[in-house]
Amino acid sequence: MKKIRIGIDVGGTFTKAVAIDVVEKKILGKKSVPTTHSMEGGVSVGIVNALSSLIEICNIDHEEIELISHSTTQAVNAFLEGDVSKVGIIGMGVGMEKTNVVKRTHIKDISLNSNKFLKTCYTFLDTSKYLEGPGILKSIENLVSEGAQSIVVSEAFGVDDPSNELFVMKHSKLPCTAGHELTGIYGLEIRTLTATINASILPKATSTATFVKSAVSKLGINVPVMIMKGDGGVTTLDSFLHKPIVTVLSGPAASVVGALLFLQVLEGIFIEVGGTSTNISIIKDGKPEMRYVNIMEHPTCIRSLDSRICGVAGGSLIRVSSKKKIIDVGPRSSHIAGLEYSCFANPEDLKKGEIVTISPLNNDPNDYICIKVPSGKRYGITNTCAANALNLIPKNDNAYGNIDSARIAFTKLATFIGMSPEQIAQQVLEISVSKITDYINPMIKEYKLSKRRIVVIGGGGGASVLVPLVAKKLNFEYKKADYADVISSIGVATGMIYEEKEKTINNPTPEDVSQLIAEVKDEAIRKNASPDSLSVQSEYVSDRSILRVTAIGNVTLDLNSNGSKELKQEELLEIAKDLFQYSGTVSLAYKLGNYCIFTNLYKQKKLFFNTNRQSILVLDKYGRVRLSLDNGKIIHNSSTKLTEELPSIVSKFSSSSDLSPNIHLIDGFQLLDFSSLNANEQVIQAIREQLEKINSDVLLIIKQ
Repeated sequence: MKKIRIGIDVGGTFTKAVAIDVVEKKILGKKSVPTTHSMEGGVSVGIVNALSSLIEICNIDHEEIELISHSTTQAVNAFLEGDVSKVGIIGMGVGMEKTNVVKRTHIKDISLNSNKFLKTCYTFLDTSKYLEGPGILKSIENLVSEGAQSIVVSEAFGVDDPSNELFVMKHSKLPCTAGHELTGIYGLEIRTLTATINASILPKATSTATFVKSAVSKLGINVPVMIMKGDGGVTTLDSFLHKPIVTVLSGPAASVVGALLFLQVLEGIFIEVGGTSTNISIIKDGKPEMRYVNIMEHPTCIRSLDSRICGVAGGSLIRVSSKKKIIDVGPRSSHIAGLEYSCFANPEDLKKGEIVTISPLNNDPNDYICIKVPSGKRYGITNTCAANALNLIPKNDNAYGNIDSARIAFTKLATFIGMSPEQIAQQVLEISVSKITDYINPMIKEYKLSKRRIVVIGGGGGASVLVPLVAKKLNFEYKKADYADVISSIGVATGMIYEEKEKTINNPTPEDVSQLIAEVKDEAIRKNASPDSLSVQSEYVSDRSILRVTAIGNVTLDLNSNGSKELKQEELLEIAKDLFQYSGTVSLAYKLGNYCIFTNLYKQKKLFFNTNRQSILVLDKYGRVRLSLDNGKIIHNSSTKLTEELPSIVSKFSSSSDLSPNIHLIDGFQLLDFSSLNANEQVIQAIREQLEKINSDVLLIIKQ
């Protein structure tokens, strides 16, 4: 019997569903329906429409479905549109600290745009006194009387002891969020702000989750329904009910995850070109880069994929000044203006048309160009039209249109402006490409990418319109993601479990690290991550005193079969050679359990000397990048022997300042990172604790 996963990506214009046979890595079918923003059930209606249609056209047996997962734009759209609920905040602390606690927990109305706000109301509970049910209920009733539709509970040091927050939450009949639920770090004000933003969309999230869950059940499908998170992982529908904020930027995250399913990349720039905007993300060491999310310029404790959004894309309209010169491309698109692209029009219709200017939306400038035909219909002149006019789009591409129509559009524009059609089309694309590269260049510097290893990856329906030109301008290799037009839906269906916890702590001990590792691993496994697919990494952010542990693993509902095709060693070696770009001497150094460890010996010139270096790459049995080091050392031995030799090994690779080396441990089933520990004795103790649980050969990989 087939094992089918269904991924549904909710975009601004379309909701796209894909059915994947995860054993064969085969796309069974895809379906696109308009996103139902304005319907009573909201975007949920489109999700169900896409799902039911896909099942019908692919003739899928419900018993073959093992997982349904979808991304959602609900959180972002709610903030953009100001469609949020009023939040009642209960700040808590000891009476003598009341002034300070109130200052940090009394979040005022939050500005969402020029005329809309997330409104709040506030009360304080003194936790130096015994908390009683009647008093809590009275506080909640007061907030409700002021219009609160959801509740936030936030106590000073609540991350250390959340018992008071939990006690108050039990008394709320309204949707409720506590500060400790979203993060384990200190910072009472930012923790409360994050919880307030989360609580403001709880009522709508509850409605969406209930609708989707009920609809899937009515279709007779009895499988888990997962939701994509902004960090590239997936979470359960029940978790979404409490933490909808974690789905912010889930769309861009899904696209990167989908691209990495088919492409192995060590360092890359992923560019997803839609109709209205372009999402730009960085891949380093085989993984997308993450950062704390700002929502409408408000900082939060939520970490998500670092995706920069550029206001130019395949459907961007051209703007012309009163002097008939092109002044910009975008940010408005044909989609926003309700126009079809001229390159998809009948050429006979366009021949009789004329160039006119429009204002796409109210208050927009009246300098956007389109073609008006005698019937009164208007067609946009876009980047996609420019690329077609220059014959840059392959015939089998989603963006391929009618070249004659595109050339007619630019001929008319050329007459209007007084330039050749080719010059105008090239200028339009150059403006758009420059906008995108203006985002990319600072990101390359920020993440210190090695330019010799960068690959530009194109995704989205408009990838072929702009991304090859971006790669050419930057002089980087270009690859187009397989199934680029539905890459986000594929990413949703194949998204991995990604669990992360943070804790504020000074000088973490091995016990602190081990405890947090155990908590994160247990949470990932509880959410259906396969235990033997987990890789765990720790990081200590010293300037913020934050210990962060992440666990990444494959989603699986049958622990005996990970639902993915295992690759042969020869296939994995070819992937490694491709990633190392065939420079140096690439070889398989070790095969240990689920992992293959490859090395690449090469010479690096420094001043007048050549230095021998060894890059290290760890791939799992499915070809996914688990670890990449530009220069490192591998030590292989039994767990017992390594336990004895550990002090001398750590001492040998320590710096002159006695700063401990960055060490990773692989036992064949898990990959653990101990780079968060700074002192040698801490590293030795932490690794020994792990080695005591292992009775097999292990590898230490040490960064040099």
